[in-house]
Amino acid sequence: MKKILLVGESWVSNSTHFKGFDSFQTTFYELGANNFVKALKDNFEINYMPSHVASTDFPSDLKSLKEYDCVILSDIGANTLLLHPDVFVKGQKFPNRLNLIEDYVLDGGNFAMFGGYFSFQGINGAARFKNTPVERILPINIYPYDDRLEAPEGSFPSVINDHEILNGITNDWPYLLGCNEVILKNNDNITPILNIKIDKKDYPLLVLSTEFKGKTAVWTSDVGPHWLPNDFVNWKGYKILWNNLFNWLTN
Repeated sequence: MKKILLVGESWVSNSTHFKGFDSFQTTFYELGANNFVKALKDNFEINYMPSHVASTDFPSDLKSLKEYDCVILSDIGANTLLLHPDVFVKGQKFPNRLNLIEDYVLDGGNFAMFGGYFSFQGINGAARFKNTPVERILPINIYPYDDRLEAPEGSFPSVINDHEILNGITNDWPYLLGCNEVILKNNDNITPILNIKIDKKDYPLLVLSTEFKGKTAVWTSDVGPHWLPNDFVNWKGYKILWNNLFNWLTN
């Protein structure tokens, strides 16, 4: 069974509740990719590495990373992989894991980035993947500013190139509520598959690349709420899409 490393898609939320004179706080730990993992678990072995774990546990050498047939970064910023505690706390050297991801793809490993508030450049530009080794291996260029595109009215994906990834998917795509804005690279080995129209303009949604020894892909929206609503998660094509995508990436 092919092995996939999914990194990110977790967060801690802290709320303060004010009730007249009194107040109290609540804290929740949440995982954003449970439905995605469920959709793939019959055909792939998934190591779901939450964001707070990735800082220390993301592989720090090529041999360890090559244990996986594909690596996914989803809604996790560059700082988490750059600032291992040895660097940030102790002021010591540590391998640059963004360089490692590039080396992994150049050596035949497969890589995908999914959208979110801490993907690509992200909210307030804080994801910070612009001008990094990760951008060099993606089939898109990243804007140097907050790249979120919100579509609260809902927007439907549109197919722009037929591909085996779309096999078994009928043209009844559910709506999405947003994505990250990116720019297609001009390369014959790059294939845009899906677009999304927001405010009367088309933006890349799913893009594939065979430019390097390893394959790469970007999906610029979420894998779950909020940009990808429950109607999309419950759609029969949800499972088909992800299984087709990772079959293509790992074969």
